[in-house]
Amino acid sequence: MTDLTSNPPPRMSVSRRRRTAEFRLYFTLIFIAAIPFVTVTWLRDIVRLQTLNIRGPLARAWAEADRMTPLIFSL
Repeated sequence: MTDLTSNPPPRMSVSRRRRTAEFRLYFTLIFIAAIPFVTVTWLRDIVRLQTLNIRGPLARAWAEADRMTPLIFSL
């Protein structure tokens, strides 16, 4: 049996796509458009859960834009 804990194999270089100006433009537009919607959702969650220990509206908008923009470019 091979022990890989002390000498792991080298990682294969993962080629990530460069984020182009078009990607950044779409990301920015989706991010700005998502802010009002996630703010309402965030406020609803604060009232419902009665805690401030949840992600804020900007983090939620960023996650939403990060999730939606690659979908546009995958089509």
